[in-house]
Amino acid sequence: MSYDAVVVGAGPNGLAAAIELQRNGCSTLLVEAAETVGGAARTEEVTLPGFLHDVGSAVHPLGIGSPFFSSLPLESFGVEWVHPGAPLAHPLLGENAAILERDIEQTAASLGDDGAAWIRRFGPFVEHWDTFITHLLRSPLSPPRSPLLMARLAPLAIRSTPGIANAFRHNQARALLAGNAAHAGTPLTHTLTGAVGATLIVAAHAVGWPFPRGGAGTLTGALAGYFTSIGGVIETGHAVRSLAALPTARATLLALTHGQVANLEDSGLSASFRRRLGRWRYGPGAFKVDWALDGPIPWSDPAVARAGTVHVGGTLEDIVSSEAAPAAGKVSERPFVLLAQPSLFDHSRAPEGKHTAWAYCHVPNGWNGDATDAIEAQIERFAPGFRSRVLSRSSWNTRRLERWDGNLVGGDVNGGALTLNQMVGPARWGLPGYRTPRRDLYLCSASTPPGGGVHGMAGYHGARSALKHTFGLTSV
Repeated sequence: MSYDAVVVGAGPNGLAAAIELQRNGCSTLLVEAAETVGGAARTEEVTLPGFLHDVGSAVHPLGIGSPFFSSLPLESFGVEWVHPGAPLAHPLLGENAAILERDIEQTAASLGDDGAAWIRRFGPFVEHWDTFITHLLRSPLSPPRSPLLMARLAPLAIRSTPGIANAFRHNQARALLAGNAAHAGTPLTHTLTGAVGATLIVAAHAVGWPFPRGGAGTLTGALAGYFTSIGGVIETGHAVRSLAALPTARATLLALTHGQVANLEDSGLSASFRRRLGRWRYGPGAFKVDWALDGPIPWSDPAVARAGTVHVGGTLEDIVSSEAAPAAGKVSERPFVLLAQPSLFDHSRAPEGKHTAWAYCHVPNGWNGDATDAIEAQIERFAPGFRSRVLSRSSWNTRRLERWDGNLVGGDVNGGALTLNQMVGPARWGLPGYRTPRRDLYLCSASTPPGGGVHGMAGYHGARSALKHTFGLTSV
């Protein structure tokens, strides 16, 4: 058969691209190497029967905040967003945990003397969330629709996280900023980490940090269900190593990272363009552990149990130290740990009375060691007795993660290193966005703007580019 369009890769971006093409009248085939759709947003039993784990992405502030996902009838296909009592908790030794509440005023009140500074920094973006997130989920090189609002983000983007944290006096506010900035997966002394931290903080206040009931696979399953309901075709279990093996189509869209595209056989791309793609740098890897638990995590501060996500890493200074290690080719003895405890709020994840949790830390890209003990020891510092609750665990080093989903190159969950060069510098200018020198070939993975995260916007923008340049829809 032939199609108007073929999309390779059925993660959130590939699904978004396929949906946008199909709903604009293009017959579309979606091809996936795994036996199920979802990419890094799949839910599986990897410990014991009845315990559901999100092996990859799990908590989705940019999913519920995505302009594209919010335009789709996903609730009709089974998506129910679960909001924990608080989006985030950050335990501290010898002090009350810092709690990031949905309400910015409530958060500010808990931060004491730092509350006013918190609202000054983040309040304007919360108030104008739709404008803020719409710009961030476009290309960073595109002109802002609200220049004055986005100009307020510049001081957060060009300064290091410790520099921004100087506005706060106490550990709670400083730790909340550092933990959110550490999602960038790059040393906190680098620029752009503050912008990452600010975006996640603003999202928590504006839309929360929810997850789909039943797991991340519910979201990608709903996207697949909607796609097929409007006439799209999905083919799983088809690893694409050569584009010549695909059905003929007027446009082919690759939801593959830049390095993967560079390695494709018979792509028809010039050697010089493939070299440019091959120079794309990947970020640090993730080492992840999923647990089946006999009970909830016994946090020293009970308030931590109100949160769906927990940042386990201590003070800002502790996190700065631990996040510097992967870039230096090392693993911190006390890593910064990102943890989620979904079964406290979604009882479908585990048998009655039991619980699930997962956590990961950053390690050098491609690292093949075992950080299970380091992660569990760090949790144990803030939750004594945690290990006694473990019924079963499944550890994922960077190579196992990449085997599970090929887009997680070296364990990088973001599709590329978050550096100034790759976001807005020559490495970005040297690549033509979603288009390639082949007029019928487009890119739409997390390596393209706006980058990593479960929001589907790279796929959406890639599809819009194809609709305009291949199919001549001038209104796109």
